[in-house]
Amino acid sequence: MESNVQKIKERVMIKTKDLKKIYQTEEVETTALNNINLDIKEGEYVAIMGPSGCGKSTLLNVLGMIDQPSSGEYYFFGEEIARYSERQRANLRKSNIGFVFQSFNLIDELTVYENVELPLLYLGLSSAERKKRVSEALEQMEIMARKSHFPQQLSGGQQQRVAVARAVVAHPKLILADEPTGNLDSSHGEEVMKLMDDLHEKGTTIIMVTHSPAYAEYSHRIIHLFDGHVVSENIQKEFKI
Repeated sequence: MESNVQKIKERVMIKTKDLKKIYQTEEVETTALNNINLDIKEGEYVAIMGPSGCGKSTLLNVLGMIDQPSSGEYYFFGEEIARYSERQRANLRKSNIGFVFQSFNLIDELTVYENVELPLLYLGLSSAERKKRVSEALEQMEIMARKSHFPQQLSGGQQQRVAVARAVVAHPKLILADEPTGNLDSSHGEEVMKLMDDLHEKGTTIIMVTHSPAYAEYSHRIIHLFDGHVVSENIQKEFKI
């Protein structure tokens, strides 16, 4: 019995307790996140929804270790990281988390191949290993034919394919997607959602911010935020431990 309990505990990837994020200026204090309590299991697909300004992107940035909470606790695979330094967060982030952004965030001066290779340079992988992984990611995203093109030579859908390839090239355990279809038409948006679904089927944990109820349907669970609070959670489909 103990071993089964331990196995379940080990599968909790993310746990937050009373997580807060407060932005302060000389004149005003804004609470972006207020007492967020979440459990995200390894292999889950979670959608985060809510009106503009409710804290969705802030929550994603904190979970992605780009930003630091003002107070509360954040556990990543049981390790408390809320008070980690920027260097500690960066080291943990680069080997565990891939990001997909609404605005693609590709570097215009780099080719498709070079954009996708960039995370592997930060990991210090050999040239041969980088070539192997980039080729696999470009083939997986069906963008290999464009590897020598620059981002501005691509359509929006193609740019997001490159962004997804860059997110998965380091084989992260977690993908964080912030409105990944926001700048795409419906056909390209559906294409990206199918790519995300394929990644999830292969075992990647996904947390996605979206305004689209239709795209949220891909997830196991929808978390609704309002004014920095979790106001409700809807189970979409069964997630098996």
